[in-house]
Amino acid sequence: MASYIFVDFYTMISYNIHMDIEEVLYRFNPWWENDYKISAINRPKYVDKLIKRLDKKEIELITGIRRVGKSTVFKLIIHSLINKLGINPKHIFYISLDFYALEKKSILDLLEDYFKIQAIAFEQRVYVFLDEIAYKKDFSQQLKNIYDLYNIKLFATSSSASMLKDENAYLTGRSNLTEILPLDFEEFLAFKNLKITKANHHLTYTFFEKYMELGGIPQYVITEDIEYIKQLADDIIYKDIISFHSVKEASLLRDFFYLLMERSGKQLSLNKVSKVLGISVDTARRFFEYFKDSFLIYPIEKCGKLNERIKSPKKIYVADVGIKNAFTGFKDKGAIFENLVFLKIKSKKPCYVYENNVEIDFLTEDKTLIEVKYNTNMTEKQLEVFKNYDAKTKLVVDSLEKFLQL
Repeated sequence: MASYIFVDFYTMISYNIHMDIEEVLYRFNPWWENDYKISAINRPKYVDKLIKRLDKKEIELITGIRRVGKSTVFKLIIHSLINKLGINPKHIFYISLDFYALEKKSILDLLEDYFKIQAIAFEQRVYVFLDEIAYKKDFSQQLKNIYDLYNIKLFATSSSASMLKDENAYLTGRSNLTEILPLDFEEFLAFKNLKITKANHHLTYTFFEKYMELGGIPQYVITEDIEYIKQLADDIIYKDIISFHSVKEASLLRDFFYLLMERSGKQLSLNKVSKVLGISVDTARRFFEYFKDSFLIYPIEKCGKLNERIKSPKKIYVADVGIKNAFTGFKDKGAIFENLVFLKIKSKKPCYVYENNVEIDFLTEDKTLIEVKYNTNMTEKQLEVFKNYDAKTKLVVDSLEKFLQL
């Protein structure tokens, strides 16, 4: 009898949640009723770029590691739409698709609910922001339908590249991809409310050391709560990987994570990793792809012909050095500095040079050769390879000043 009463009560609650969809949507969209103010620190390198694309028809797909600030970028764009561009607040719709009460609603269902609640005509221009898009089944096809049928500028986020893989090519030619990276040094200073005056220019080095330690996850930068960053790593491991991919080897996956953090800035041999962990090379490769798809790590290939790139081990870098430091300790500053250089030049698609058993850190697609040094000098063999290598530009990044000039 008690079991019957529980089921009946749950059904009643679910029915009420379904009936109160208007209340749910109003809670997600407070600007429908009140003036919209936001206290978040602006990130113009992303917000301004996306606002410039408002007249483009393409769907804006926004990716990046968990808690990097994708939702905040949405809210900053919405604030600009209302307060700078004068868009009618009721023509702006935001929803987080991982909200439990919306589990049975498709994207198209929610869109129709929004149109009805706000009495929006089918042909009217609206701006729609969908957080964590991949929580909805067949989201690619639904986005295609919205793109083809509605007068909507659509933005959508996901914290996993694997969730955005479009096997049926529904979004090919219909989307533009933007990855939100952890805070760069300039953003770090803004989030810490630090200003460097000419009189106190020497503090730049002190603040940069702190940046090397904390990295660029916004909330961690503000609070410096080590448990927060460790919980973030757990969420990536358990929510984005173990749960999504139904991984059974949870403890081995976590050991793999520790190895990735230790090997940041170095070559990673999956054959060696598989032997260390006692797993097959195929399993090691599968784990590696999971972490790559979660935006936690970035691999780069050895420069050279296709067969060299395929056969040679990849070098790996972490998306955020704060996560690495939380698990390995704030040490090996040379590797941390190199990691930050990589993040700064990531858009230039670097590979690494390896000749005569000598490694040079990066060669970018525009043929700039870069060697990173932190309080050290190149060896004679490195210097010889560096001088003789065919490149348009050659840089030795061995100081904060040179880092900032990249």
